[in-house]
Amino acid sequence: MPFRSILVPLEESDILTSVLDTALVFAKRYNSYIEGLCIRPTLAGAVAVGFEGGAAALSGTEEQFEEEQRSRAERLHEHFEAFRTANGIPDPEYGVPKLCAQWVEDEASGIGVFGQRARVFDLTVVGRPMPGAMTPAMNTLETVLFESGRPILIAPPNSPTHIGKNILIGWNGGTETARAIALGKFLLREAEKVTVLAVEGGMVPGPSAEDVITNLRRDGVTAELVEIPGRRSAADAGRIILDQASELGADLVIKGGYTQSRLRQMIFGGATAAILANAEVPVLMAH
Repeated sequence: MPFRSILVPLEESDILTSVLDTALVFAKRYNSYIEGLCIRPTLAGAVAVGFEGGAAALSGTEEQFEEEQRSRAERLHEHFEAFRTANGIPDPEYGVPKLCAQWVEDEASGIGVFGQRARVFDLTVVGRPMPGAMTPAMNTLETVLFESGRPILIAPPNSPTHIGKNILIGWNGGTETARAIALGKFLLREAEKVTVLAVEGGMVPGPSAEDVITNLRRDGVTAELVEIPGRRSAADAGRIILDQASELGADLVIKGGYTQSRLRQMIFGGATAAILANAEVPVLMAH
């Protein structure tokens, strides 16, 4: 089913423009509703869940923290409205399927609201966290990925002009990637080129890449197979997926998120961690 409703958790970052532009690519294609969701956390909630600025706020007063959050929300609102104006995006008319957008602001104890709200949207677009820059929090991405039950689209640092003409599936045999493929099946049908990539050493017990291609063919999707032999770590597999995406000119990668546990990937590395750290094209993920 096309992405008719798209949620964008709004955070101050150097790539917020790319996040909104990435959402807009699909919104234009499917006449979608974009909701820009801004969360103003309470002081106690921000400290408890590690919301950005929460720990620093311990040295100030609750009034100062609230003022800082109001100012942050105002800046985000200005950015969102500038995005709407620049692209001529109107307010929503309920019952009328068309490209539209709306600002929503909510006070909450923390970013868990992003994951909860995402449960009623077809897609949530988040930015790729990048070390050394003011970028979206990894907590936001993981909250939506684990708590929404819906697909997420990870926006790259630079705004894409098109998404889904040339799709690379990073197949590892796992449940998470199978779910990502199922949720993005309509994109695969629309694509001009689809490649299923299997990296030896990055696989878990499950169907082969050939099985994936056979079943895609039953659904009218023609896909090519690329297999990379050799013993490699999961982290190596993630980097190879991105290298192949670049080599093949893919404009979208479909991959499951965290087939291995987050803790294991933090300690030993993993394909998801490598992709989140380095992707330069949009990545559709599900868990």
